[in-house]
Amino acid sequence: MSVQDRPSPRSPAASRPSPAIGRAYAVKECFLTLQGEGVQSGSRAVFLRFAGCNLWSGREQDRASADCTFCDTDFVGTDGEGGGKFASADALAGQVESLWGAGRGRRLAVITGGEPMLQLDSALIDALHAREFRIAVETNGTLPATSGIDWICVSPKAGTEVVQRHGNELKLVWPQEGIDPTELETWEFEHFLVQPMDCARREEAVEAAVRLAMERPKWRLSLQAHKVVGLP
Repeated sequence: MSVQDRPSPRSPAASRPSPAIGRAYAVKECFLTLQGEGVQSGSRAVFLRFAGCNLWSGREQDRASADCTFCDTDFVGTDGEGGGKFASADALAGQVESLWGAGRGRRLAVITGGEPMLQLDSALIDALHAREFRIAVETNGTLPATSGIDWICVSPKAGTEVVQRHGNELKLVWPQEGIDPTELETWEFEHFLVQPMDCARREEAVEAAVRLAMERPKWRLSLQAHKVVGLP
């Protein structure tokens, strides 16, 4: 059984919002780039960022009291490159395909946010698969993953209830007080990555991430290559 086929753990606190049926998908931005993080770093991909998150409003005045306080992403609104509201899964999948351009080999769509599981549904997954895209998601894991995803990357946040504890890639942004890497090692993932937090104390974060990878060989160091080379 593949990781995609295993049932996702559920809890009352992690019930999924209704899928985007009868309303538009709200997309912050959508563009062609190279994946900058994780196991698939360097791969050509269409990056689809949904608007909205369940751990932070995206407003600076709410950051200090949010469940996630270190997010480095603008996911508010639909005004980014290639963003907007898309009335159907077919329309949004068509946007992704148009950005990919010619060629049908090894197509990759990376879906993120915000939190993609607030909007990603089976209709969009089917529409992208029909266009021969592999679908990768980057999620905080507090909502169960939609069935049919080809690559699941979970990035846990301290103090939140992570229900998606299996997948392809666990990406731990480090350091985070309140997370025990030893406990995370019991979760069912193929790859365990530790990534320095992008923060004011960047050098200390890098040192902490390197130290974790050196002390616990199950973990591999992951860097944000897109920021090094100047890609979005």
